[in-house]
Amino acid sequence: MARSDRLSAVAGHGLPDFLGRTGPTAYHRLNPLTKATIATTSAVAAVAVGGLIGPAVLLALAVIAPALAAGVLRDLVRTSVLLALPIAISVLVVNLFFYPEGQTELFRIGPVVATAEGLRFAVEILARIMAISGAVTLFYLTTRPSDLVIDLERRGISSRVAFVANASVQTVPAMVERAGQITDAQRARGLDTEGSVWRRLRGIVPIVGPVILGSIAEVEERTMALEARGFTRPGRRTLLWAPADRPAEAFVRWALLVGVVALIVVRLAGILP
Repeated sequence: MARSDRLSAVAGHGLPDFLGRTGPTAYHRLNPLTKATIATTSAVAAVAVGGLIGPAVLLALAVIAPALAAGVLRDLVRTSVLLALPIAISVLVVNLFFYPEGQTELFRIGPVVATAEGLRFAVEILARIMAISGAVTLFYLTTRPSDLVIDLERRGISSRVAFVANASVQTVPAMVERAGQITDAQRARGLDTEGSVWRRLRGIVPIVGPVILGSIAEVEERTMALEARGFTRPGRRTLLWAPADRPAEAFVRWALLVGVVALIVVRLAGILP
């Protein structure tokens, strides 16, 4: 957008076009800190409550139901499963065959025995992993990184900390996008990235180097751009806009934090089985 267009946007609507856009659903329009609190407390509670029923209930109430309301259930399932799949496979294999307290044999592969106790424990761990992965993915799918950064700065968080949070959220999507661009460029130059598994693995090598070097170059360019815009100057910045934050959301955030702390205390005290 040209400078004149930005100025006209500010003059005509009070804000540039990239600020203040409302989300498509009520869950999207929640304050970013509220959604971050829901994701964090859901992940911690899934670990603290233990068992299978607790994480399953959290997954249904704190992940699936909001995803349905936000219209992102399909994307959430696909992304969270892909994120959790490597860990889930290792957890299933290790606990199924090497659970130390396993007694009931299900089947045997040579000297390795799969036990029912190991399978039950693996399913419980998988429920926690899916609850954590789903909570994080839901936050990512319904929250713009720029909104989170602005809201953190509005609350007095250092601009450096806010920038680190923004960069952390955007790192994986940026690298995936860059890898896709490099893959297309390498294919245009004759690189074979399809076919057998060996060909696919061999095609990764020419892609990894440019992705890493491109990431390093982007960090340098971003650093220079931030310095040119006075990123390191002292004092707080003046914000043109900040996400809405209703008193009810603040109450929900504190209630969730108090609830998860109480859950951890109860768990450590041995009251929960």
